[in-house]
Order: sequence, then C-alpha cells, then structure tokens
Amino acid sequence: MTTAQANRQGEPVATSTNLDEAYALCRAIAKREAKNFYYSFVALPPARRNAICAIYAFMRKADDLSDDESFSREERRIQLGQWLKLWHVARSGGRTDDPVFMAVRDASARFQIPFSLLDELVAGTTMDLDAASSDTPDTYATFADLYRYCYLVASVVGLVCIRIFGYSDPRAEKLAEETGIAFQLTNILRDVAEDAERNRIYLPLEDLARHGVTVDQLIHRKSTITAEERALLREIADRAESYYRSAQELLPLIDAESRPALWVLVSIYHQLLKRIEKADYDVFSKRASVPTVHKIGILTAGMFRMGAIRLFGPLFSK
Repeated sequence: MTTAQANRQGEPVATSTNLDEAYALCRAIAKREAKNFYYSFVALPPARRNAICAIYAFMRKADDLSDDESFSREERRIQLGQWLKLWHVARSGGRTDDPVFMAVRDASARFQIPFSLLDELVAGTTMDLDAASSDTPDTYATFADLYRYCYLVASVVGLVCIRIFGYSDPRAEKLAEETGIAFQLTNILRDVAEDAERNRIYLPLEDLARHGVTVDQLIHRKSTITAEERALLREIADRAESYYRSAQELLPLIDAESRPALWVLVSIYHQLLKRIEKADYDVFSKRASVPTVHKIGILTAGMFRMGAIRLFGPLFSK
C-alpha cells in the first residue's frame, strides 16, 4: 500500500471526545503561533489539517523548551530530554494526558509517519543547545554543516508533511528535503539581525570569510549594511532560490487535494525571499515580512484551487 493510498483511507485510528479536544487544542496553537504556516493549513481538507496542526504543536513545544532563555542551556537540554522520554512512552501506547501527544500519536498512525522523523525534529532543536556556553557565538563552519542543521529543523518537517499530503512517487522525498532547505535559508536571511542579538550566526563561516565579513561585525553592529554584507546575503539568497525550484517540482507529485496547501506555503515563503531581495538584502534596518493582506490574497487563490479540484478533478489538479 502506498502512502497516498493509506492517506485516502480517511479512517481515524481512534475516535473519542478527548481526541477531538486534543486536535482542537493543536489547531488553536497553530492558529496562534504558526503565522506563515497556518495560511497553508487552512487550504487542507479537515483530516489532513488536523494532522498538520498536531505536528506543528509538537514542534512548537520542542522549540519553546529549547529557546527558553530563563533556563541555562544544560537545564534546557535536560527538560527536552525529559519531555522526549514522555513522548516515547506515549507513542508506544502508554498512558498520556498530554493532548499534543495524543493528537500526534493518532496522526502518526493515520498517515504512517515514522517516529524516527519526529525524533529528528527534536534533534534539530537541540543543535542550538550544543555549545557549552552562551558566551561563545553559535556558528557553522561550512554550508555542509548548515545544511545538516536545516535538514533537521526544516527538511524533516517537509518529509513529515508530504506523508500527510500524500504521495506515491519516491522522488517527492528528496524534493521535500530541498524545499525545507529553501524555507530555512529564507528564515535565516530574515532573522540575521535577531539571531545575532542572541549570539547566533547561521551564515557559514566560510561564506563570511570569502566576503570579508566577520562574526564580530554581525553581532556588534556599528554601521549600516556594508557592500560586503550585501554580497554575502545575496549569495545565500541565490542559494535559496535554487532550492525553490525543487518546491515547484514537488507540487505535482503530491495528492491533488493537498497541492493548494503546499502552493500557498511555497508562495508565501518565496514572496518573503523576494521582499528581502527587493530591500537589497538590508535585513538589519527592518525585519522583512509578507503583509497579512498579501497572505490572505495567496490563501484565497489557494482556496479557489482547492474548490476547483474538488469540483472539476484532474482538470485543475496541476
């Protein structure tokens, strides 16, 4: 049985008031926190939307535990480890009162999501805690090193999502991985200034050296953006653009009724990158964002696509 066939069965693994409430909580978390992601969730059929919201809520909890700077890095590592142990008990069928665990366990069974992927999601959040001290800037020596980080925090999300979206062509997996890289590089560009304030530099050191930019000048800014910094950020943006081509190749490989949701997500993220490019890569003066009205416009187009697919089938499925 293919993943797509399993997804089309549409039968819940368990039905209960508690499970309905668990999914409702996950939807509320996604609506409150997901920003760009949530606009794409709305374009999904209900069962798939519930599953995506459950996965998002799971990711959100892991991120919150990792980013809570009221605790030391070691304390956060311990808390994440304890939380992960509780999840392992729940996923194995053990009793849990955690509504997010309940929803994710159900979604994983319904859409055949390997638990190993969820463990990799958590592993990605712990990478930011690997440094022994917050006094030392977090950096990545090469793009290969950064790619591994992006894979864990973004590509794995894509590999989970396509199982919910439905696919049968194995080429979708590599394309989903690279789509995640495109999204995360876009996030990194948008957040350069904010991350630097937190002593984190996600731009590869080899790229900084090639453009004559230092970690110190990014963390302790004393001037407006320099020509060297623009060239550095342009190179990262060009790299992201190359990975967005994989997103376009991925679209026709997933189930038709899920395509509008992926199209909405790709469109919003790609527009964010275009706004960074339009600002001539000055991510220091103002944080780039896609205005809500534009997101709503993209969502409206996505909802039209979804409606057309349901009404007319294959004619509007590409």
